[in-house]
This record gives sequence, C-alpha cells and structure tokens, in this order.
Amino acid sequence: MGGNSREGGKAKPLKAPKKEKKEMDEDEVAFREKQRADAKANKEMAEKAKGKGPMNAGQQGIKKSGKK
Repeated sequence: MGGNSREGGKAKPLKAPKKEKKEMDEDEVAFREKQRADAKANKEMAEKAKGKGPMNAGQQGIKKSGKK
C-alpha cells in the first residue's frame, strides 16, 4: 500500500539558486540613491495633495447653464 513513489503527492519545490552579489560602481550607487529620493519626494507630494479639493479649481473653463 505505501509505495515509495511520489506521483500522487505534492511535488517538492525546487530551491532557487542563490543570487550572486554583484559589485556596484559609484554611478549605479548614485543612480539608486536618486531613484530613492525621487520616490520619497513623490510620496510626500501625494500625501500633501491628499484631502484637498480639485487641482484645477477656478480653471474649469466654460460651464454650461441649465437654460436651453
């Protein structure tokens, strides 16, 4: 009854190979820092803009009246 085959059972997950840590030069480090700073600035702007009214207040253009 209890065979050695694993056909019907759950397959064992394959292990992913370990990633090699590659050396980054100064340009890559600076680029990553700039990306982090930009993301932080964008997040702060989104938080600041939250809760306010429409961004184009006073610049909606021509509004239609109810008259025909």
